Amino acid sequence: MIKINESLTPADLNDKLARFWELSGKKIKLIDEAYDLKQGTPVFTVHGKYSTRGWTEWTEGFLYGSAVLQFDATDDSEALEYGRSRTVERMASHVSHVGVHDHGFNNLSTYGNLLRLQHEGRLPTNEWEQNFYELALKVSGAVQAARWTSIPSGGFIHSFNGPHSLFIDTIRSCRILMVADRLGHALMGEGDKPISLLERAIQHANANATYSIYYGEGRDNYDVWGRTTHEAIFNTNDGAFRCPNSQQGFSGFTTWTRGLSWAMCGYPEELEFLATLPDEALAPFGGRTEVEAVFLKAARATCDFFIENTPIDGIPYWDTGAPNLHKLGDYLNRPAEPDNDYEPVDSTAAAIGAQGLLRLGRYLEGKGDAAAGKRYFQAGLTVLDRLLEEPYLSTSDDHQGLLLHSIYHQPNGWDTVPAGKKIAQGESSMWGDYHIRELALYTQRLAKNDPYYTFFGCLKG
Repeated sequence: MIKINESLTPADLNDKLARFWELSGKKIKLIDEAYDLKQGTPVFTVHGKYSTRGWTEWTEGFLYGSAVLQFDATDDSEALEYGRSRTVERMASHVSHVGVHDHGFNNLSTYGNLLRLQHEGRLPTNEWEQNFYELALKVSGAVQAARWTSIPSGGFIHSFNGPHSLFIDTIRSCRILMVADRLGHALMGEGDKPISLLERAIQHANANATYSIYYGEGRDNYDVWGRTTHEAIFNTNDGAFRCPNSQQGFSGFTTWTRGLSWAMCGYPEELEFLATLPDEALAPFGGRTEVEAVFLKAARATCDFFIENTPIDGIPYWDTGAPNLHKLGDYLNRPAEPDNDYEPVDSTAAAIGAQGLLRLGRYLEGKGDAAAGKRYFQAGLTVLDRLLEEPYLSTSDDHQGLLLHSIYHQPNGWDTVPAGKKIAQGESSMWGDYHIRELALYTQRLAKNDPYYTFFGCLKG
């Protein structure tokens, strides 16, 4: 269980954040100088050098988005030019990619952040450039919404596995539908019938909350408050839920912690978005109270599970049911040990989940639940405080990664096991590096009382 530092404040991390952004800038330049994009999208490091790995094209936006975040945090104009120019040159295929469930990753990290900086006055206002970013977000939201499986209770954006498959990862993808909807866009179906992107986003979030997250209500023998399954399987003939499954976790009945973290981060930030909508926008979907209750239950459950099932310093192992965890003894009551003989940690789950803890904390405080809000918020700061230190922060000039001890696919054995070691460790990933930057930027803005960072900051106020 995380040992929460109750007294830590965002401003207390200013020195660590300054060091972090200095290292971050060096890593971005190192990748730009050394990585050949003709190899494909950089995904994760192998012996400290970024490499690609066939799965889907879901990480390129994190590369250029990282450069945009670097500018946001430090006013590094070279990073901005790199992120902006590469977005224009290379991201168009991601906008129209019908084969992935990752639009909310790739395109909000690039086009969305650039548009947000325009609205914040950080970039010169250029009507044509603004229209370009908006068009990319509109099309991306509609393309993502078209990847749809209908079920009796609504439907969901199906994963790259096919129409039977719902991934917990996709809770952050439905953000792109929300943005596109607020930009005035819709998915046009047969007979020119407009399909509401907001409706599909809410239905997708409801499906994940219902089938991918557990609440201790007796669904099966492994039903524990806040546990998640990576994949939910459906019968596409009648839309019936069939079973939990996992692609990257140990099993459908254990919790892959990065999948857990996607839910932890996605639901709180979408609660923030829902709060900006007028009541009439939510009336067709049961009304504000009903819609927000589903999101809040999912957010609190997953964040509670993370706090309870993570070592005291806030860095989780890759799966809470990993088969050799028992060999580590009382591992939840001491700091995580990335260099052990049995099971890897996954620092990226910590980086993603910590943002969710912070956002949920602020959300609940704003709703008048100060005690619960403080618990989640302080837990998020506790995790970030640890990530900004070695052995998680990459300080070597030769290592292209920023956040160490990332795990991509433990069951497939994709992650590098160093010579003389028994488990994967010491490597980075593009999603981990992006999300630690996003977490750092979020916290830095709080410390400096700068505009609050949200995915929907790309919308005009």
